[in-house]
Amino acid sequence: MKSNSFCIVLLLCFNALFSQTKIVDKKLEMERIVNRIQLPVIPAYKIKVTDFGAKGDSVTNCKPAFDKAMKACSKNHGGTIVVPKGVYTINGPIHFVSNVELHLETGAKIRFGSNPKDYPLVLTSWEGTMLYNYSPLIYGNNVENVAITGNGIIDGEAKNTWIKWKPLEEKDKLLSREMNHTNVPLKERVFGKGHFLRPQLIQFLNSENILIEGVTIEDSPFWCVHLLKSKSITLRGLKYDAHNNNNDGIDPEYSSDILIENIQFNNGDDNVAIKAGRDDEGRGNSNSPSENIVIRNCEFKGLHAVVIGSEMSAGVRNVFVDNCKAGGYLKRGIYIKTNSDRGGYVRDLYFSNIAFGQVEDCIYMTANYHGEGSGLHPSKISDVSISNISCESASNAAIVIEGFPEKKVENIVLDTITVKSAKNGMTLTNTQNISVNEIIIGDKIGVPSSVK
Repeated sequence: MKSNSFCIVLLLCFNALFSQTKIVDKKLEMERIVNRIQLPVIPAYKIKVTDFGAKGDSVTNCKPAFDKAMKACSKNHGGTIVVPKGVYTINGPIHFVSNVELHLETGAKIRFGSNPKDYPLVLTSWEGTMLYNYSPLIYGNNVENVAITGNGIIDGEAKNTWIKWKPLEEKDKLLSREMNHTNVPLKERVFGKGHFLRPQLIQFLNSENILIEGVTIEDSPFWCVHLLKSKSITLRGLKYDAHNNNNDGIDPEYSSDILIENIQFNNGDDNVAIKAGRDDEGRGNSNSPSENIVIRNCEFKGLHAVVIGSEMSAGVRNVFVDNCKAGGYLKRGIYIKTNSDRGGYVRDLYFSNIAFGQVEDCIYMTANYHGEGSGLHPSKISDVSISNISCESASNAAIVIEGFPEKKVENIVLDTITVKSAKNGMTLTNTQNISVNEIIIGDKIGVPSSVK
């Protein structure tokens, strides 16, 4: 008996030490990601956009002035464009060149016009399919060392035109997906006049060393910040007040080495939605997963807090979410979604130290999103650690995990999760190797009642 007791104690000590080692390893990996992200290096040259004729009177079209300022920076191999206090109307996009910082001083507001004719077609992506569409309102393609900073406001002014396209987009959305599935050459995927796919507010494509810091983002036509095929990105101190349809806060897609921290989200859709291409096209880019992403010290408010998918066909891996809280109602807190058309994988995700308030579902992982899918390309969800999560109430479910019979969700750790009230507790379907510890849903049960 003494020998058995000694072995049990030794095993418990080993498990505790192994668990602690894994926590240390995760923290070290987070720091490694953060430390290798490069902030942009901006030359000392500095100009004010007002020096080129811009007027912060909310009436004057300042598009020519912003273009001239960007050109002046380009001639000087980069620099900072300062936007003083005032409201600047811009009828058309801002197109970045390398080594430029756009700095909005306190009281400055950039307000974009919403006439589609002012936005030329550029290479972009729409819900996971590459195509040519109206330019995002702020856009950079193949640039490096770029920044948007300050305490000002970037206003997409989408309510005048763009938002009215939402009911008209279905035909073009389906067309873009058909082009994806049938491998239509990219040069033939031309949208624009006669089509109704709304542009993003801010998008960087094929770019690196990006900083977006401090500004407030309002009223986007579509996704707010779209990071497409880019790397080495820092987003911090942003504030959101964006409540139009599909106003995702931050959408990394085919992107890597990203730090998202100290963000106050308050937007009309997902706060952070990590994506990696759709279906055939995404699977064809399997060497470009979205990976090495750290999300920390954020306050969530919107539709969902952190989402993986549903466009994730090239794969998503190595994502860390730590020390965050919700500032209001969310439909779902942690939401991993895919279907059997996507393929690809979601793995090596770590969620820790997150406090949610009222939600519909606290934790939801599904390989059967919307019941969609042909069954030909099921996705693999595995190796997810969720620890130290609290939630005030879940009007539907505390925890839902569902995979496919032939491709189960596996290797999931649920540790120290408290949901004070929930209509449904925990549902596990087509799963294997699910580890649970210290799960409390509803009131904590103590000493059992005696028999009388």
